[in-house]
Amino acid sequence: MMNLVDLNWYNTLSKPFFTPPSWIFGPAWTILYFLMAVSAVLIFRKGIKKPEIKAALKLFFFQLVLNLIWSPVFFGLHNIFLALLLILILWYLILATIKAFYKIDKIASYLLWPYILWVSFATVLNFSVWILNR
Repeated sequence: MMNLVDLNWYNTLSKPFFTPPSWIFGPAWTILYFLMAVSAVLIFRKGIKKPEIKAALKLFFFQLVLNLIWSPVFFGLHNIFLALLLILILWYLILATIKAFYKIDKIASYLLWPYILWVSFATVLNFSVWILNR
């Protein structure tokens, strides 16, 4: 069975100088998931039966699924390039979600900005790790 998070493998990789310490990731993702949840709840409360709400929440769901797939691909399959492709699609879906949420609730949209900023940084980090380890 695939190990979903193989930190031993990750620790053997060459990483760029701007790689944050490992302990940062847990608190960062905890905050980001909290902000994402609050954002989604704000949209959900606007009326799930409305087509624009359904469409916005579908985007949110799809980006969340990609978010959850990234770690097993990177850390489990050790496929840095496929993880890079996934995170690029994830970034686009987050942006689309932000735009869709903005039309419904500006605060819900703003709550996703730390998330896209973090994923932007993670994308650069993923790309750098791929370049350094090909």
